[in-house]
Amino acid sequence: MSSLDRPGPAPYDPFQPRRGRAMALTAGVLSLLLFCILAALVPGGARGFGVVDRLMLVACGVAIAFVLARYAAIRALPDESGLTVRNLMTTRHLPWTSIESVRFGHGDPWVSLVLDDTETVAVMAIQRADGLGSQAEAGRLAALVESHRGDRDDVARTWDA
Repeated sequence: MSSLDRPGPAPYDPFQPRRGRAMALTAGVLSLLLFCILAALVPGGARGFGVVDRLMLVACGVAIAFVLARYAAIRALPDESGLTVRNLMTTRHLPWTSIESVRFGHGDPWVSLVLDDTETVAVMAIQRADGLGSQAEAGRLAALVESHRGDRDDVARTWDA
């Protein structure tokens, strides 16, 4: 089956980065392995690494793997009531009616939503690093916003093709 024959995502499929997710998971596993191996292989003894030093190396590996696992968990989940945006440190539910515009300008690393209270919320789940697929995902998000606006048809789309 060629890439042209594959059906596109359903409107309520989750948004999540592809390349960033794969890189974060790979780097997290590798860093954890590297720090554990390093903790086991460094010299010990009177002038070498003690137990606390080795545990701190493992703790560093765990901390790096945790941050990268959080990065891999970035996503945006649309449903009938709104969009739940899970970024690196925060999760927030946005009702469709509060989203004024979807922006993905040239050079922007990810999509931004402008809310009716003039706040801007990053949607890190749609990343420019994913190439042309990110443009399609931004369009899908804008279409979802438009379809839930009801009588309002003033949802602005701003992004480069």
